[in-house]
Amino acid sequence: MALYLIGDIQGCLQPLERLLEAVDFSPSRDTLYPLGDLVNRGPDSLGVLRRLATFEGAARPLLGNHDLHLLAVSAGLRAPRSDDTLAAILQAEDRRRLISWLREQALARLEHGWLMVHAGLLPTWTPQQALALAGEVQSILRGPQWTDFLAHMYGNQPDQWREDLEGWDRLRLVVNALTRLRFCTPEGVMEFKSTDPPDQPPPGHLPWFSVPGRQSANQAVAFGHWSTLSIRQPRRQPVRLQNTLGLDTGCLWGGPLTAARLGARPGDYELIGVSGEKQAHPSR
Repeated sequence: MALYLIGDIQGCLQPLERLLEAVDFSPSRDTLYPLGDLVNRGPDSLGVLRRLATFEGAARPLLGNHDLHLLAVSAGLRAPRSDDTLAAILQAEDRRRLISWLREQALARLEHGWLMVHAGLLPTWTPQQALALAGEVQSILRGPQWTDFLAHMYGNQPDQWREDLEGWDRLRLVVNALTRLRFCTPEGVMEFKSTDPPDQPPPGHLPWFSVPGRQSANQAVAFGHWSTLSIRQPRRQPVRLQNTLGLDTGCLWGGPLTAARLGARPGDYELIGVSGEKQAHPSR
């Protein structure tokens, strides 16, 4: 049995197929943990969803911001953006099945010694608190109020966690932290505009994993979302910093698609990368 964490796929089916072939993936034996942003911007989001859904329990993805956007567009709550590549999913005969499958996926997992999120964790959150808050969002996405939630999901406020947050504000903040966070202040105020590398933070901000006293610092954390994190690395290798592993190596933007095969001991892994899209997309 092999376990694989996988960085952002974003509709890049051919690199995903190359990766599955490179690791000799078998759904009867192995398990994939894609770290969110399965779809959008790449050329075959429909193919990616269909491929992963066929693996059933052998594929255990997280939801990223692009996946949540697909859910909102599919429900008629948001108009597609000009750079979206979701039309094939929205027009597919198996659209309902794929959307239902996507709604069942998690926003955070703690398995095999790794806490998995798409983007980041606020510095005051313990791993257990992050999982509990993710569970609140997952519960509503899987229930009858899922469209009500998606109608209130968009927005940047509140931008700092408070224990007394309730209702849509509470759920929106949780989603923003788990699926959009890159930089925040030492007090945990989130910033959403910058996509720069971690050594170019906005004034007064730090990468979320570098905040002193972060309550999840003793837990190995794997995440995606931040393609410029690896931009200064040789061959765009994943980045291991402060007990975290950033696996978005920019497959969509011409970098590789990267997986980490987990070892027998917590924190051990082996990296496997395959070439991404042959035509690099313009920078974000």
